[in-house]
Amino acid sequence: MRYRTIGSDPRTRREVSVLSLGAMLFGTKTDEATSYAILDRYVEAGGTFIDTSDNYAFWMTGGQGGESEELLGRWRRSRGIGDEVVVATKLGARPLAPGTSYLDNPEGLSAKVIRESAERSRERLGMDRLDLLYAHIEDHRVPLRETVEGFAELVAEGTVGLLGASNHRTWRVERARALAAAAGLPGYEVLQYHRSYLPARLDGPSDLDVDGNVGAVGGELTSYLRAEPGLTLVSYGSLLWGAYVRSDKPLGPEYDLPSAPVRLAALREVAQQTGATANQVVLAWLIDGDIPTIPLVGVSSVAQLDESLAAVDLALTPEQRHRLDTAW
Repeated sequence: MRYRTIGSDPRTRREVSVLSLGAMLFGTKTDEATSYAILDRYVEAGGTFIDTSDNYAFWMTGGQGGESEELLGRWRRSRGIGDEVVVATKLGARPLAPGTSYLDNPEGLSAKVIRESAERSRERLGMDRLDLLYAHIEDHRVPLRETVEGFAELVAEGTVGLLGASNHRTWRVERARALAAAAGLPGYEVLQYHRSYLPARLDGPSDLDVDGNVGAVGGELTSYLRAEPGLTLVSYGSLLWGAYVRSDKPLGPEYDLPSAPVRLAALREVAQQTGATANQVVLAWLIDGDIPTIPLVGVSSVAQLDESLAAVDLALTPEQRHRLDTAW
């Protein structure tokens, strides 16, 4: 395993593995025994960065979520896991009532919600301090300053370490960070967005934003990350939910771009040259790219995890990377 540091403050920064494990469906679609086996194998391989959310996986049960955090809490206690494994969670998108969702009834990002939801996450996870806490989705109903100050209060109290944002417009991230910096408060240092080798379309309305896809990395966010190398990008959906390697998982319409066939051809070519799978090439491309990315992989078996773990040691040549980067 390889590692990198996230965060800048010596009091809160952490060293994490360059491959993160997503626990979204643990405790619901992925049963407890399988979830434990995956988690055990990940830690055995040197993995130290696990991702969840307080609303995972409400859509599987018709409830409000929390099953993933609860399972991770049970696993941590049963294995004696301490702060050697960094657990990231999110708040803001938990439905306020069973049968609703983050689209029509989200908890939001008020100072009250941030405090209460973070406390519930700590209880479910069995952690005195949340290593990394994200604002899961935007909340336009609450002044941004209130959200910034609400998160900062928890950092000051020592119940939260690093802060992050997911599925936010770049200008909202920058405005929040500017407010925090002006007030001498901790701000977002980790950004979690969808990024893969095939880019997603950003135009057209989405569930979260009438002005387009707010959850995927585009030119605006890429430019921002180049200008702010202290930020860390964590990418979800990196393997397009199996579409690179499984014929029964077709690409969605959001990947129907003129560049897609060209990039898929380049990906297949490099995979053949390396003897690796397309999934492994995508992960290697992300990990050591010009904008270093920590891929977040969701798996349902130990075999799938092992495939992803092998990508950590896959070294693409400069020629192979150039072939992938210039396939447009």
